Amino acid sequence: MTAAAGRAPGISWLSFVLSARHDPVARIFNLDLLTVLIAILLPWSTTGVVIVAGLWIIALIPTLEVPAFLRSLTRPISALPIVLFALSLIGTLWSDASWGARLYAVGPTVKLLVLPLLLYHFERSSRGSWVFVAFLASCTLLMMASWAVAFDPDLSLKRYLSFGPYGPAKGIVVKNYIDQSQEFALCVVALAYPILELLRANRIRLAALLTFIALGLLASMMFVVVSRTALVTMPIMLAIFALLHLRLRTAIVAVCIAALLAAVVWNVSPSLRATVSKFFTDFQYTNIDNVPTGIGSRLEFWRKSLGFFAEAPVIGHGTGATRGLFEQAAIGQVGAHAEVVGNPHNQTLNVAVQWGVIGVIVLYAMWLVHLLLFRGDGLAAWIGLLVVVQNISTSLFNSHLFDFHEGWMYVLGVGVAGGMVLRAGRDVTPHQDDSRLR
Repeated sequence: MTAAAGRAPGISWLSFVLSARHDPVARIFNLDLLTVLIAILLPWSTTGVVIVAGLWIIALIPTLEVPAFLRSLTRPISALPIVLFALSLIGTLWSDASWGARLYAVGPTVKLLVLPLLLYHFERSSRGSWVFVAFLASCTLLMMASWAVAFDPDLSLKRYLSFGPYGPAKGIVVKNYIDQSQEFALCVVALAYPILELLRANRIRLAALLTFIALGLLASMMFVVVSRTALVTMPIMLAIFALLHLRLRTAIVAVCIAALLAAVVWNVSPSLRATVSKFFTDFQYTNIDNVPTGIGSRLEFWRKSLGFFAEAPVIGHGTGATRGLFEQAAIGQVGAHAEVVGNPHNQTLNVAVQWGVIGVIVLYAMWLVHLLLFRGDGLAAWIGLLVVVQNISTSLFNSHLFDFHEGWMYVLGVGVAGGMVLRAGRDVTPHQDDSRLR
């Protein structure tokens, strides 16, 4: 009898999941679980995210309430990502690139279509927080694996998943150091808000646990591997946290402590010093010796992209035209001046070259309405604001909205947090109340 009773909750839970065909509440629950799975996979797998996202969209279709869904698409927060995708599609009509290149360049904008779907779904679901917990847990596991790989590079999965000629970077388990740094930086700063709230509520143990995780992620960035983009943008995010959530005196004390810790870390972390020094050496190598480097090459990409934009300022050169423009500009050049890329490593210039001022207006309008969506208080508003700020700031040095990993971080973060904020702003109607599983 006791054993049967012990199995009953599990059986009931599984039965509820499998009852989605006939139970609308179970369908919503299954969609939440699939979103959680996307969050778990994002730090680890590209293919996994694509597969589960496809399944999520298929599972969403039967749950749509068409009139409400169509109304949700008319809101600027949902409409502008769709407009940016539509612009990339229409932009293929005046591009000089091959049709293969044009359609390939449309690909990075397709994920923006998932953002309105997430906003719609998590406006009716109460489990958005599950997604963020899952992402934090997955990044924490990645952080622990990163420390292991730092001591034994043979443990890296990248060695077996990548067929390139180079071995895995120190501390990189999968993907690359830029993606890993973006994840860790977002988690570290996002945790500042719940830690502060828990301390104010005198919930010391949970606050200590989250602090320990945040310090572990930060230590991995400082002592194992970190991207220069994260080093530049993380202080911006921390400054926003201090401005929004700390009193002036507390903020001043926090800045002093942070400066002291930064000085200590600088003196004991060769990895951090080497990363920072490359800001200056890269520019010198490219500017004086015409040698391709990270910073120096970016400056060259930006200079050429501004010229391309000036040639077609209104509607741009069309979707997928960027690589062809760089190929033409490289004729007769050598060294860094002869580099050919399909991405100028700046989100604004990437959009401007392809779709001109019209594209830039749509991009900036989308960022703005998403920032305004997260003006309120609460954890969801804080996470959503942080995701948008991180994407805007890192897009100064990369095209992160169109990159797979960082783009999905934006779609998932804004979609889930935005839906939670919208839900908090209205009453839950009876058919949307999923309290049976809470």
